Amino acid sequence: MSTKENSNGLQKSLKIVFVYTVATGSIFTFVSYWDSVFYNYCGPGTFLAFALMTLAILPIALVYSEISPLFKTAGGELIYNTVGINKHAGFLASWLIMAAWISVPPAVVMAIATFISRTFGLALSFNNIMMIAIVILLFVFVLSLQDVQMLVKAQAFFLFANITTTIITGILLLTSGHWNISNFSNLFQSNVDSTFIIPGWIIGMALLITPYFGFETVPQMVEEGDFPISNTKKAICGSVLTCGIIYTFFFFCVAGLDTFDNLLANDASNGFMSINAMEKILGWKVWPLIYGCISILLGMLASILGFWMSTVRMLYSMGKNNFLPQAFMKLNRHQQPILPNIFLLVISLIFILLQNATTFMNDFFNLMSFGCACAYALTMISAVRIRNKHPEWYVNNKNTVKGGNALRIMAMIIMLAIAFFCTLGQGIGSWISFAVYMGVGVCIWLWMVLIRWKHVKVTIETPDGEKEY
Repeated sequence: MSTKENSNGLQKSLKIVFVYTVATGSIFTFVSYWDSVFYNYCGPGTFLAFALMTLAILPIALVYSEISPLFKTAGGELIYNTVGINKHAGFLASWLIMAAWISVPPAVVMAIATFISRTFGLALSFNNIMMIAIVILLFVFVLSLQDVQMLVKAQAFFLFANITTTIITGILLLTSGHWNISNFSNLFQSNVDSTFIIPGWIIGMALLITPYFGFETVPQMVEEGDFPISNTKKAICGSVLTCGIIYTFFFFCVAGLDTFDNLLANDASNGFMSINAMEKILGWKVWPLIYGCISILLGMLASILGFWMSTVRMLYSMGKNNFLPQAFMKLNRHQQPILPNIFLLVISLIFILLQNATTFMNDFFNLMSFGCACAYALTMISAVRIRNKHPEWYVNNKNTVKGGNALRIMAMIIMLAIAFFCTLGQGIGSWISFAVYMGVGVCIWLWMVLIRWKHVKVTIETPDGEKEY
């Protein structure tokens, strides 16, 4: 039997709207939980920082839109960088991007559990919060093993409920009678320290890449797409623009409520700044509860499902293309990968349990943006090489970027700059955690180089058919 043979394969049934919601739901997550973190970064000008970051991300999204239709199987960064450079770069890029994806489920379920404790005045101990997080994680695991239609429909409902209440909340804040343009007087105020003469506000803006990564989940879903593959551009760019516009609007509405110092002073818990502002500045009781429950409980569940599905499909692709054992391809009766789901559950549980005794999860989370930016930059290099090596693949590509290699190289430079900014101010603990993660990757890579790849070849389905790398 061929190492790529599978009688069933992933279920090809997803409409473009659901691929779009997977990506958008992955991006649109921390708006009402990490709002204080974003505000610490960029102050009253947070809305402007989000607008500028949207413009910075769009060139990368356009390049992804260009190369995504060339390959009809899940894998994204794994495939692009293997074809563009080599299998070693393919593994590195996929491992880097999974650093971002893997960190989301444990971090988000802890955030949800913390919100439950805060909102309902439970004053739960850390151990109790951790147990709630584990229950939520197990719920996500069970849901992820069901039919993909159930997954994407549930995520779409969670997402649109979150978007609707966020927009309504922004309008209510804008018309509350407390909103005043004078609160924008110090637009570029930031609590981030300047480094190497680079203003703290600029560094803070670069750190805003965190709520943007997620559009790259689209290539993980193309194998299940029941639509012309050229339409992936609608999902990739649409998700970036949707979230960018809402983030910009929402933080513009929040910033006008009070001064920078007063908004953060009301946020003693270092989270839920907007909800705290509604409660303490505006005196609202009911709407903050409604908004919080929908935005945090449903919005964050949408994010978990998006990144969970993407990680599972990346691991599935690694098994399919001989980067991991073939066992990672095995599907259940709902055509969902079994071992990748179990692997991700175990990793997430370990991260949560480690948080009880160490700062590993928090430290690792601090550098997920760095890993994501590095993976994007590497993919931009591969995009240039693929275009130069295989111009014939682009003859009928409706999504070929305007500006050619100039835009691809510009996108790479943007990502390298953001990756650099993301390293500034990081503590030694973050680098140790990231080194541990990369060390595990090196062990897997050495196993493949010294053992697995001596017996099987990496195979990728390209526009010219299946090829060995």
